[in-house]
Amino acid sequence: MKRIFFIIIMILLIWSGLYAAGGQAGQVREDGRITVTSLTFPSYDFIRAIAAGRVNLNLLTSPGMESHSFEPSPRDIITIRNSDIFIYPGGQGSLWMDRVLETAGITNSSINTGPRILRLIDMVDALAEEFVEGMEVYHGDDDDHGDDEHHHHDHYLELDEHVWTSPKNAILIVSALTEVLAELDPVNAAFFRQNAAAYIAQLRELDAAFQDVVDSARRNTILVGDRFPFRYLAYHYGIKYFAAFSGCSTDTEPSAATVAFLINQVRNNQLPVVFHIELSNERIADTISEATGANKRLLHSAHNLSMGDYNAGLTYLDILRNNLANIREALW
Repeated sequence: MKRIFFIIIMILLIWSGLYAAGGQAGQVREDGRITVTSLTFPSYDFIRAIAAGRVNLNLLTSPGMESHSFEPSPRDIITIRNSDIFIYPGGQGSLWMDRVLETAGITNSSINTGPRILRLIDMVDALAEEFVEGMEVYHGDDDDHGDDEHHHHDHYLELDEHVWTSPKNAILIVSALTEVLAELDPVNAAFFRQNAAAYIAQLRELDAAFQDVVDSARRNTILVGDRFPFRYLAYHYGIKYFAAFSGCSTDTEPSAATVAFLINQVRNNQLPVVFHIELSNERIADTISEATGANKRLLHSAHNLSMGDYNAGLTYLDILRNNLANIREALW
């Protein structure tokens, strides 16, 4: 019954006409700014860097919230409807958002009366979800991926949504977002492109640094005692990996066999680090670390920030730099 109650609320909201308060897409508001709403932190931070205060910017997923469990409220739908641009990941983990937008009548076919809908997965060469040896197989959520829906979305369900975890993809995403901003707000187009160029230069430096770390390392395998939303990072830099779950899995408790397999991989490959991801209970990584003596380190997928990190002003670039340092430790 997951999200059914929310869908009912959505239908009532639409019938009531409350959602129709927004203006036309690309409309510059009285304060001279367009409005951009992002579901998750990466695109929020990209827009923040590109626009530098010259757009009204909303982040729907509150700091500290596990983004996979986020369910928008009617107020969130109104926020999306009143935006000029709405950005979300797309892919397997966002099928529910596809349905919500369709139910609310918020699609790119209604571009003259609603926001421009942007999916990050459409801005890159998407990769299929991958299951490596020892990983718990994700069977999906019956509510989200029933037989009928699976039949219609087979090609789409397989795509990994975590496209931003690689600097190479971040460059493509920032470029695409910049051009949409420039189109909808031509007065600030040069400003947006100038900021994007400076930001992309930093991403290119990080891209080169990741490749250098991998190319010069003693080993090329990492182990994540958690979900693995780093498919693109691993693919782009030739990193092999073991993990408890795939990136889109909703499971958090592995079988004893999975934990034993991961412990053996740490020992057999003499891996000095076991990773966990952000906002995790870290229990699997703790178990592996205690059994093997491997150092426990954070590999941050940037899905969302803790409240402390958000208040401290942590950025996507900060996250990549911290990941780079921790991967260097893991591969050396």
